[in-house]
Amino acid sequence: MHAKDRLSRVTEGFFGRRHGKTIRPQQAIALECGLREYRIDLTAEAPADLKTLFKAEVSALQLEIGFGGGEHLLHRATEAPQTGFIGVEPFVNGMAKMMTALGKSPLANLRVYDDDATRLLDWLPSGSLDGIDLLYPDPWPKKKHWKRRFVSAANLGRFARVLKAGGRFRFASDIDSYVNWTLLACRDHGAFAWQAEDAADWHRPYAGWPGTRYEAKAIREGRRPAYLTFIRK
Repeated sequence: MHAKDRLSRVTEGFFGRRHGKTIRPQQAIALECGLREYRIDLTAEAPADLKTLFKAEVSALQLEIGFGGGEHLLHRATEAPQTGFIGVEPFVNGMAKMMTALGKSPLANLRVYDDDATRLLDWLPSGSLDGIDLLYPDPWPKKKHWKRRFVSAANLGRFARVLKAGGRFRFASDIDSYVNWTLLACRDHGAFAWQAEDAADWHRPYAGWPGTRYEAKAIREGRRPAYLTFIRK
């Protein structure tokens, strides 16, 4: 997609701070070396076949937006070596943790991007992904900040463009208002069909779900997670 065709990002501030506590020297080294190895370069033209981004031979492509400390992404990439995974995380501390883990156990089917996910989405070829995961995104709980939630008509349009027909968008959150927001947004967009047969479906974790630290905290604090799945029509 050419720059002139990309959607405006004037009001798209989907993530907050980029830095937390100062990372340790070993983490800084792992971060620098790891990004040199795994980071996707958006200044280069996207390959017609995204599978060529990976050292491993892969047959499917998955994107995870905002992987936090990387627990879920590492689990999935390890258990599915024939799937290529792209993880996005602008928070430096989360990316440093991921790069430290990859320094110890490299993965040939994983690539990362450490900035605004919309830039990556606009770079990707149309119909190139089999799935997108948006797991426990920042809920921006204050109503005046809801426009900063990642789920929006513009971003659902981005998802619809890069997902193959039949591709899967998964959304997990422990914030009821964001869950309802997402259900309504996907219904109004029209390109996504919610997959749920009964009320228990959206409170049942995904198959093979390893859990995350954030999810465990939410459960301890009495918030019930929801796990939504939408299929690209």
